[in-house]
Amino acid sequence: MLLTLNAFLGKWMPVLTPLSVVLGVLASGHLHPFAGWVPLIFAFMTFTGSLNSNFRSLYQSITNPLPIIISLMVLHVLTPIWAWGIGHLLFSGDPMTITGLTLAVVMPTGITSVIWVSLYHGNVPVTLSIILIDTLLSPLIVPYSIYLLVGQSVDIDVTSLMQGLIVMIVVPTIVGMVINQYSKHTLTKKVSRNLAPFSKLCMPFIIAVNSSGLAPYLKTVNLKFLAIAGTILFISSSGFLLCWLLGYLFRQKRGNAIALIFTGGMRNISTGVVIAVSFFSPHVAVPVVIGMLFQQTLAALNGHFIDHSRKALREVG
Repeated sequence: MLLTLNAFLGKWMPVLTPLSVVLGVLASGHLHPFAGWVPLIFAFMTFTGSLNSNFRSLYQSITNPLPIIISLMVLHVLTPIWAWGIGHLLFSGDPMTITGLTLAVVMPTGITSVIWVSLYHGNVPVTLSIILIDTLLSPLIVPYSIYLLVGQSVDIDVTSLMQGLIVMIVVPTIVGMVINQYSKHTLTKKVSRNLAPFSKLCMPFIIAVNSSGLAPYLKTVNLKFLAIAGTILFISSSGFLLCWLLGYLFRQKRGNAIALIFTGGMRNISTGVVIAVSFFSPHVAVPVVIGMLFQQTLAALNGHFIDHSRKALREVG
């Protein structure tokens, strides 16, 4: 039954994800109080994904850093410049919108990328390495990128970033790797297989709860809003597509290619919303919030493409 449920959830995740976003916005008053549960549920999902990894695979990831370098280049060089250029091309007389479009893509990689990588059997140690390195570098890279592209000095709340990283990523990952390292392979495989459907069930809940905080930003929907939405959708889609292309061009193995697709395509947009509201006009937050609406749906769609591109990804390796 668990295997059947796991297969069903994996097949329908591209549909469940946008439905969860819509549900979160429409039922924000009922779902937002559950926000305190998200770190613990996320930690459970990370633990489930890390059961298939050990410290040997983590060491191999660090000593073969090409996927990490490619992901960081996509996150902090290629996509930000692309978004900045598109913003100036389409919204040349609107510096607030240009700033918002740029801000949406200069953030560190999204922590939820590790969940998507584990759901689609990518290289979790590579993903964890990218998340850890990018988060540690974010106090330097993000403010400098914003200043270089937008001309505004900002501060990053490093403490809250690291606290979230430790609770949701570091601790459950270490526990999962220790179990994998010192237990029989058959035991960890069985536990991982049995927990997988529950992990997939948690994903729509987390997406819905996180989306519930976006409702106040979506009160006014007009032609400009739709234009911004179309632009941010195009930029976000371009980021995922770029990761597919680079994974192919650099002949990355299937697991590394999947890690690159999700870490390079996703962002910690909640941090972007905080920075937008704290340092800029509320108008700057609009593109960032719209990016949050699309991100999980695009991740689910890319997961669907991965499932239907097994032969192509295998040939890359």
